[in-house]
Amino acid sequence: MQRSEVKEQYKWAIEDIYPTDEAWEADYDRAMSMINFSRYSGKLGEKSQLLAFLKENDEFMKLAEALAVYAYMKHDEDARIAKYTSYNSKMGMLFSKYSGDVAFYEPEMARQSEAYLNSLVADEQFSDYDYQLKQLIKRKPHVLSEAEEKLIALAGESFSTFKETFGMIDNADLPLPEIELDGKKVKLSHGLYGLVMHSSDRQKRKEVYDKYYGAYQSLINTITSTYYGNVKKDVFYSKAYKFNSCLERALFEEDVDRVVYDNLLASVEKSFPAMHRYIADRKKILGYDKLYFSDVYAPLVSDVDFKLSYDEAYEYVIKGLAPLGKEYQALLKKGHDERWIDVEETEGKRSGAYSTGVTGIHPFVLLNYQPTLNDVFTIAHEMGHSLHTYFSTANQPFAKADYRIFVAEVASTVNEVLLLKYMLNDAKDENLKKYLLNYYLDTIRATLHRQTMFAEFEFKAHDMVENGEPLTKENLCSLYADLGKKYYGDAIEHDYNISCEWCRIPHFYNAFYVYKYATGIITAMNIAHRILTEGESAVKDYFKFLSGGSSTDPVSLLKLAGVDLTTLKPFEFAMSEFDNTLRQFETLMGL
Repeated sequence: MQRSEVKEQYKWAIEDIYPTDEAWEADYDRAMSMINFSRYSGKLGEKSQLLAFLKENDEFMKLAEALAVYAYMKHDEDARIAKYTSYNSKMGMLFSKYSGDVAFYEPEMARQSEAYLNSLVADEQFSDYDYQLKQLIKRKPHVLSEAEEKLIALAGESFSTFKETFGMIDNADLPLPEIELDGKKVKLSHGLYGLVMHSSDRQKRKEVYDKYYGAYQSLINTITSTYYGNVKKDVFYSKAYKFNSCLERALFEEDVDRVVYDNLLASVEKSFPAMHRYIADRKKILGYDKLYFSDVYAPLVSDVDFKLSYDEAYEYVIKGLAPLGKEYQALLKKGHDERWIDVEETEGKRSGAYSTGVTGIHPFVLLNYQPTLNDVFTIAHEMGHSLHTYFSTANQPFAKADYRIFVAEVASTVNEVLLLKYMLNDAKDENLKKYLLNYYLDTIRATLHRQTMFAEFEFKAHDMVENGEPLTKENLCSLYADLGKKYYGDAIEHDYNISCEWCRIPHFYNAFYVYKYATGIITAMNIAHRILTEGESAVKDYFKFLSGGSSTDPVSLLKLAGVDLTTLKPFEFAMSEFDNTLRQFETLMGL
């Protein structure tokens, strides 16, 4: 389908950002002319000059946000249009010029006395910036001199190549072979691999699994060298910035207490018996003598008929999220009726789904809707992001409106859990109930257990390098194989292919990121449970979190919603939720 064939009501109202490309171009020129922040260099020790700089910077960033969002949304509508590719390139130039112009800010602020910085935090004039100023005080011991920062920046250009090199290997040079599918020869791809792994054709799954991992194994020496270089880069940065470890630096940057990370690993380890039981149940249900990792995504429940048009699906989501209250439901309807959402799959359009937003306007959502159960959950997920953005920007000043990555998946997953619970209660068909329970189990396995396993792998890999042990394909595969046995148990065959899985995980080039997926779903499960059992008081607490932006550290924000990740309680609840869901599933399946 061409974009021109899509009804207006199913296209996002991008004109709410800029009515025309000419208006975008005029604002781009204005933004370029605003970059003159270096005139404040050497003056940040004067409160009036610092406040002027911060407010002027806010105005620039508001404008830059609108420019950037419009540029990539237009590009995502149809990547074949060169004009919008050039808009994105121009945004790169804008941000590059801006970064160079404000490079003085952090080193100069770090040179200020702690008494001065504390006086700023206490000054009402600086209330919009109090959290970032507190963070700056904490960072003081880790900020380098201007000359050292310039050297680090120069090194950064080289260090970024590890991630880029893996991207080229993974997306361009990986020797993926042709396979036969539905009587046609097609080249294997990442997307096609995922599709086949979820199919019911066991022979085809095994064939594709072996060929897919065979491609990675053919380049394993190069991938090992690339990953080792990336870990050494992380170690360099942690030492240069005076941290005791890479993990300490990563948690510091996110303003998250180490106890949260430790709680996650300890709690998941205690839940292994339930996970091992689920894997053994898979083997029984599928009726296999031996279960392989190529069988992990095989459907356990088939013939589920749940096809809704987009409008029907959206109405269903609104009903399913009724526990969040009438205001939330009204905002969902507003998003639908006022065209926040780009619905249809069209030629040249970006695949997948995402939510974005522009301060002072409203959020936007990209979909490629198909009438499947998964896409119903995608609506709930992306609108969770959107309304998190909506509440944060409505209740926080610009400087504190953007929430941290650590909490970014909470609202979206709360929506998914609430919708799933509604569907389970609403389902009249036993097969649909089985499917939904299995969907929930697999979501928890993939988002909680698997991402925690990834987190443990990267922690141990970094620890090895920090202790002077080089990374080799042998010790990395051995480490991953041992973790696989620990997390998945004895009911599954642990072959060499799966010991090489670390080779294909792009997130490992952004170290200590994956654990946030696990803490996100744990938090969401706890919040959803509170809302369903405690009602209005829990919803009010949740809205405090949604409205919090980055007004304080992310762990404290989650405490507003009643979830304290510095204690074991939320982790233990999530593990018991998995176990209880598994028991319900086993009962329905007659196990």
